[in-house]
Amino acid sequence: MRVANADGRAVLITGEGIVDIAAASGGLLPANPQLVYGRWDKLRALADRAPAATGPLDVTALRAPVPAPRQVFAIGMNYAAHAAEAGVEEPTFPPTFTKFPPCLTGPEATVALPSEFVDWEVELVVVIAHRAYEVPEGHGWSYVAGVTVGQDLSERIVQTRPPAPQFSLGKSFPGFGPTGPWVVTSDELDDPDDLALSCAVNGEEVQKSRTSDLIFGVDALINRLSSITPLLPGDLIFTGTPSGVGGTRTPPRFLAPGDELVSTIEGIGTIHTHLVARSKNHDR
Repeated sequence: MRVANADGRAVLITGEGIVDIAAASGGLLPANPQLVYGRWDKLRALADRAPAATGPLDVTALRAPVPAPRQVFAIGMNYAAHAAEAGVEEPTFPPTFTKFPPCLTGPEATVALPSEFVDWEVELVVVIAHRAYEVPEGHGWSYVAGVTVGQDLSERIVQTRPPAPQFSLGKSFPGFGPTGPWVVTSDELDDPDDLALSCAVNGEEVQKSRTSDLIFGVDALINRLSSITPLLPGDLIFTGTPSGVGGTRTPPRFLAPGDELVSTIEGIGTIHTHLVARSKNHDR
């Protein structure tokens, strides 16, 4: 099953086009893309009935598939090679911060660069289906609605500003959370724990890995995070980025106006992020 946000309405993606969820359910399910994650079992039942398409798929209409989560968890240093390039030891518990929800945007986004120090980070993003608290290991995937492609765009100066790092602020400028193109359920994937992911800047591949290389996979992340706080329907987990980010290169490399960022995850799809200069109106 694939769930998307088409111009602000929750839809299913099928081989024939889109199914408007509210219309197909006779109003029993909400049109709001965020709220369908609170009705996950009923949505699965609707999809199992294979309703007829209500319209064609227009990819230009797609928006952030999970537009307003109550909580966004983001994990740092979750690939061994990325920890090594950053010069830190592999963590024994997932380093966790947040991306504030207003930073989220869709699969074909134009993002204004606030500085010359913005970096790329392709990530698998997990969407929670059911309230999850103190979830035992081995049961994490049963709380997952699906997964999507994400970019954890990061302004490195703000992120590392002394005297204490400001990870959440440095990763939450407007547009710094591109996601999409849709949420894919795990049964659509050959192996949801082993997906190829990559990132390219202007056609040059800068990141390439597999989610099987995560230090803390999806199941482990849900176990560790839910041991401290409940995860809620529609919450997001940015699971971490592999090696190849710009800030650890010699010399460092960052995004510039006119760059195109293409992020792809096997079995899910591709998102495109277009970087532009910040207008003077942003500084007022």
